[in-house]
Amino acid sequence: LSQLPGWSVRPDGSIVVATGNDDALGLYRCTPYNSYGTAGESRPTRVLLKVRSPPGVPSLALSPLPSPPRCPSALQDPPAFTVRPKEEYFQEVGRELVIPCMAHGDPPPTITWLKVGSMGKSSAQVDGNSSLVLHPLIKEQHGVWECTATNQVASVTAATSVHVLGTSPHAVTNVSVLPLLLAANISWEPGFDGGYFQRFSVWYTPLVRYPPRAHHDWVSLSVPAGAQHLLVENLQPDTTYQFSVLAQNKLGSGPFSQIVTSVPRGFPVTTVPPEPPAMTVHVFLSPPRALTANETVRGVLLRWDPPARASVALSGYALELRQDKGGWEVLERSIPGTDTQVLVPGLIKDAFYEFRLVAFAGSYISDPSNTVNVSTAGMEVYPSRTQLPELLPQPVLAGVIGGICFLSVAVIFSTTAACIMNRRRAARIRKRRQGTSRGAGG
Repeated sequence: LSQLPGWSVRPDGSIVVATGNDDALGLYRCTPYNSYGTAGESRPTRVLLKVRSPPGVPSLALSPLPSPPRCPSALQDPPAFTVRPKEEYFQEVGRELVIPCMAHGDPPPTITWLKVGSMGKSSAQVDGNSSLVLHPLIKEQHGVWECTATNQVASVTAATSVHVLGTSPHAVTNVSVLPLLLAANISWEPGFDGGYFQRFSVWYTPLVRYPPRAHHDWVSLSVPAGAQHLLVENLQPDTTYQFSVLAQNKLGSGPFSQIVTSVPRGFPVTTVPPEPPAMTVHVFLSPPRALTANETVRGVLLRWDPPARASVALSGYALELRQDKGGWEVLERSIPGTDTQVLVPGLIKDAFYEFRLVAFAGSYISDPSNTVNVSTAGMEVYPSRTQLPELLPQPVLAGVIGGICFLSVAVIFSTTAACIMNRRRAARIRKRRQGTSRGAGG
């Protein structure tokens, strides 16, 4: 090898050919040996020259193998990206986003796209140039996407982050509760804000065997702007509480976070060292599944499947509604747990509605189900016995009824007083006339 410029042997026995030319062509055999001798030479390996693109000087490396090597007919290249996606992309919801990704190799690689963390098949498409096409861009396509180039030699991956703007916030993550003395400190990691400033609120409720109020009557506390934690005070000792965090921006509310259960500490009553803080317990009550909406002659019929998992027997559902991207309102809070459908009459024409369900099992409340959209454009107006959020709220309605009752009482009182005054006036006139008649007779 010393007579061939650029040729050398590595300590591991590999032959390095720095300059590939006609001198490198041919068959090669490797003979391993040690102080005990050798087991023989390997099978022959053929070396061929191949022109690379862009043109360059080829470099060859031959490595001895413990077992007889195969005889390749040509060198092969692993995939290499010629066009990589950028680290981040920002695009408005509903518009089109095209992310390029190209690679070369020998044999030519196959390029695939996958959203990290996705459970099912994505609605994304790949065009003829292996670019990822998101059209129309939706909120669920926010996240990390990976472009993978694969051939027989290897696979290489490039990642990019897609930020979907103009949406409600994403759910917060990593919610934790630190039990304190008659209090609890709630902390979390914010999700993507949808392109707008987001604010947070902490929701909590006690878990008691016989609750004095509805299961879903939670207490909410606003979080100061920019904060990612909140101290919830004035809690009852030795009482289990549920906590959840909600993110909101100018477009509406995002989904509630995962519900976390914890028990605040009470005052020590003995000299026994206090027990360590209670461990965070996750509630096993999944939301209602497969919520669908169908138009009928009587209204909109909602159907769903019961939760897949419940730690105790299912006790009921609550139906929530919002109109034209407004705030969520409770439409029906006492749907029996054995029902899997409910009829919603009384929708206003040419309006856009969203419905979702939450389930109750004992004192536990599930996360909301999937949301279904109902547009009443072109639909008939259904009569309703159910008070919907479009009608007067209960406090306002009570005030109106009270005002009407007060006016009625005032009118009756005024009429009665007028009648009494008229009778007294008539009596005085009669007495005056009688006195005048007596005087004239005398």
